[in-house]
Amino acid sequence: MDGLSQWPTERSGFPAAYLDRVGSSFTDFLATTAPDLLPGRRPLPQLPAGDLTPHGTTIVAVTYDGGVLMGGDRRATMGNLISSRDIEKVYPADSWSVIGIAGAAGIAIEMVRLYQVELEHYEKIEGLTLSLDGKANRLAGMIRGNLGAAMQGLAVVPLFAGFDLDAAPGTTPGTTPGRIFSYDVTGGNYEERGYAAVGSGSLFAKSSLKKTWRQDLSADAATRTVVEALYDAADDDSATGGPDPVRRLYPIVYRVDAEGAVRLTDDEVAAVADTIVTERSAADRDATGRGA
Repeated sequence: MDGLSQWPTERSGFPAAYLDRVGSSFTDFLATTAPDLLPGRRPLPQLPAGDLTPHGTTIVAVTYDGGVLMGGDRRATMGNLISSRDIEKVYPADSWSVIGIAGAAGIAIEMVRLYQVELEHYEKIEGLTLSLDGKANRLAGMIRGNLGAAMQGLAVVPLFAGFDLDAAPGTTPGTTPGRIFSYDVTGGNYEERGYAAVGSGSLFAKSSLKKTWRQDLSADAATRTVVEALYDAADDDSATGGPDPVRRLYPIVYRVDAEGAVRLTDDEVAAVADTIVTERSAADRDATGRGA
């Protein structure tokens, strides 16, 4: 009994928020107990700081017959410099969704980690998984909270995609349970149809996706579509990194289907990228008349 008497009783020793089981948002919990830990609540520089921090660039996502794929290149830039050649910009949000980051890399990665905890916290409190629309809306609120930093050049504009568990059992023929959501810096949430891209190379990636994506793609064909779009973006955008066989650096690609979110291995992505490079090289030789 002496040991038990050392534990706090009722609310003694704990702030009320620690004992509140009503709220299911970890972000709201932090806002009450430690608001300084939220990215959007920290002091901001008075001058634009965008060129002084590493930025992630191109992320693409496509739906296919069975789910959705998301991929991102490996380059981060700081002004006109390459600050990282092997950054990872696509992460699992939970077992059924993924998030890709574009914008201020440090804030974006911190936001992803907080978002992962947000979804896990909801599951532990409520005992069920948040709906895909609910996940998209929660992310929109976090982006909106970073608006002050975005106005100083530290914007975060992610791409979110997942497998809709509610739509999966009775999926309408000709549609897929894979869904994609894009955002703007104010937290605007927009569902995309078929494919989407964000980041500095998104214009070139979307042009590629328009030509290669179709509704009935298989998982393997969709993987090629993602990798090829990133290849095309890197061809025209200096901030997007292309395949680097010397350093064995290839895009990060996640597949989300009825089995959950799975990262493709480096060997799987390398095989697709190397095939694209070989085909483009052969086509270039033929076009210039230097083919063997």
